[in-house]
Amino acid sequence: MLPAAARLRRRQDFAHVVRRGRRASRGPLVVHALPSPDGQPHVGFVVGKAVGNAVTRNLVRRRLRALLHARLGVVDGSSVVVRALPGAAGSSFAELGAAVDAALAKVVAA
Repeated sequence: MLPAAARLRRRQDFAHVVRRGRRASRGPLVVHALPSPDGQPHVGFVVGKAVGNAVTRNLVRRRLRALLHARLGVVDGSSVVVRALPGAAGSSFAELGAAVDAALAKVVAA
């Protein structure tokens, strides 16, 4: 579970990161990142209805949350929005992890 201070919650925060941040698409994910104004890591997830029914969307969201919790050190100082594409529903935990790593390497390191 992500700490409460590390979560993006407001629509405006999501929109700001998506519009102004760097973007990387890797497999079933699109990751947007922007330097955080307070220097703390912030993470948000977008899993739309195109991914699947509610059970499938929640499964994908839980997997992504676990993956990003383990990578908060990589995200440090950035606000990150992870958007799941329809292919995320059929992806394994390892495939999602590889996609997250590749996308974060591009958007956070730059």
